[in-house]
Amino acid sequence: MDPNSASDNNQILHDYSPRFRVYKDGRVERLRGEEKAPAGVDPVTGVQSKDITINPQTGLSVRMFLPKTATSAGKLPLLIYIHGGAFCTFSPFHPFYHRHLNTIAAEANAVVVSVNYRLAPEHPLPIGYDDTWEAIKWAAAHSNGGGTEPWLVDHADFSNVYFAGDSAGGNFSHSMGMQVGLEGLPGVKLAGIVLIHPYFGIDEKEELIAFLYPTMAWPDDPKMKPAKDPNLGRLGCRRVLVMVAGNDDLVDRGRTYYEALKKSGWEGEVDLVEAEGEGHVFHLIDPTKDKAQVLVKQFVSFLTHH
Repeated sequence: MDPNSASDNNQILHDYSPRFRVYKDGRVERLRGEEKAPAGVDPVTGVQSKDITINPQTGLSVRMFLPKTATSAGKLPLLIYIHGGAFCTFSPFHPFYHRHLNTIAAEANAVVVSVNYRLAPEHPLPIGYDDTWEAIKWAAAHSNGGGTEPWLVDHADFSNVYFAGDSAGGNFSHSMGMQVGLEGLPGVKLAGIVLIHPYFGIDEKEELIAFLYPTMAWPDDPKMKPAKDPNLGRLGCRRVLVMVAGNDDLVDRGRTYYEALKKSGWEGEVDLVEAEGEGHVFHLIDPTKDKAQVLVKQFVSFLTHH
């Protein structure tokens, strides 16, 4: 055995700190977003959560949330949530997302499915998009009494479905809304999508995104540049909420999306709300802030007024 092989394997080939590093042996070391909160009953909200594997071959899974009022409230809105993390970090199990979706499930009185898509770079984009669509179709299969997951069969209103996500998850949410518009989703009415501090591409090539999505059609890939998508007007819902933060590097991308959607010929209603003086996903980092609680109220209001 070559005594230098171990040290060679520890050679860093790609350093995308503070997100991840890739070593010579192919190992990926994630530097953030690896913490996990257990599923169960949330002591603050009474929301129940559980984890379900959808595809054992790929490991695709979801974390589901059910409000404590579910048994007596009739059918509830269904929110499919897609987490952020630059397509390469975090998961639905991270305390940020677990806490946030316990709150949303309780306050919106909604069933929530939080998607654990496979992360780049081990699973380069568009795999994350494909995983998310597969999870959405799994949920949709429970409409009209199909499927085997009782929380969906017994409690979800498939005529009142929402997609939402933050950062990269906002990008996914838009793309899934486009897929519904272009392909349809039998048994489901997509009522709206919520994009929180969404990530969309810019004109200059971004090194990280090029590494995570090597087959992207640069520079106007519709997944990354919806403002350049000739099909934007076919977005598959009638309500969109775009949330931006004034001190977020992505703020202009959210505003550009909002303006493009308004001009696209899409026949729905889009609103833009801005948290002045706040940074990217501030509501996840410190949910006790006044503006974080305002964001939650705006999110919940969108889900409950239709």
